[in-house]
Amino acid sequence: MSHEDRKVLHHRPVLLDESLEALRLRPEGIYVDGTFGRGGHSGAILGCLGAAGRLIALDQDPEAQAEACRRFSGDERFEFVRTSFTRLLEVLEARDLVGRVDGVLLDLGVSSPQLDSPDRGFSFMRDGPLDMRMDPMQGESAAQWLARADESEIAAVLKSLGEERHARRIARHLVTQRAETPILRTGQLAALIAEAIPRHERHKHPATRSFQAIRLHVNRELESLDECLAQIPTALAPGGRLAVISFHSLEDRAVKRFIRRQSEGVPVPRGLPITEPPPGRTLLRIGKACRPGLAEVESNPRARSAVLRVAERLP
Repeated sequence: MSHEDRKVLHHRPVLLDESLEALRLRPEGIYVDGTFGRGGHSGAILGCLGAAGRLIALDQDPEAQAEACRRFSGDERFEFVRTSFTRLLEVLEARDLVGRVDGVLLDLGVSSPQLDSPDRGFSFMRDGPLDMRMDPMQGESAAQWLARADESEIAAVLKSLGEERHARRIARHLVTQRAETPILRTGQLAALIAEAIPRHERHKHPATRSFQAIRLHVNRELESLDECLAQIPTALAPGGRLAVISFHSLEDRAVKRFIRRQSEGVPVPRGLPITEPPPGRTLLRIGKACRPGLAEVESNPRARSAVLRVAERLP
């Protein structure tokens, strides 16, 4: 086994067995992994498919594209598209697969390899450039946003997306300090946040909520999630499954709200889907929210906040 393959096994996806069971995989089915990451879920799905099965994986990260090519380029059942899952229906329309997909899997948030890479700027645990973009070739980096945003905007992001109690204090300190020295490094930002907070929580780094909030904002993660979810009823075949793993309370709340609205027949707000969703009730919630067991959390502490929700497309 190569060093790269050992790394893939080390980064076993959270709730892997549960998500595969939720998708109710059929050997000849058509599936979409909307968040390829480093291919953990895709590899497991392909292991359940027969020769007639098909898997389309989406991801906007160029490193994900390289990993997909390395691991699965010889598998005719697999196709990787470097794009955001907000373009789900566009991808399916180009392949005449709208309304024919048997399952969509979304594993939200940042992947372990992204967190572990200092060059990506997602984590305060290792110093690196303050970037945080899922696609480093698109949009505004965290450093660029912090350089131009005013104090009120920074405070609003930290409060709304990070649920940070000291949002105003942190924002004020960052604006003051950036006037003297640009904030360009993750370690630098983490230290400034720690300076701004008078009392630190035990067992939790003072920059945790702020880093999470800035990442969500830079990548428009909640808005992108809403845009993707709105396309699911049109994408799925009758009986097709949606499985979503979230790690943040705001993400989970959005997924829960979407499934409930679809189960009750409440239409998706206009402007989100590429194609209008079918009228009436379109999805049915399957089971209760699923969380990792104690053994998984002990082997992978990052799993502790994961929540899996599942829904099925009605006929």
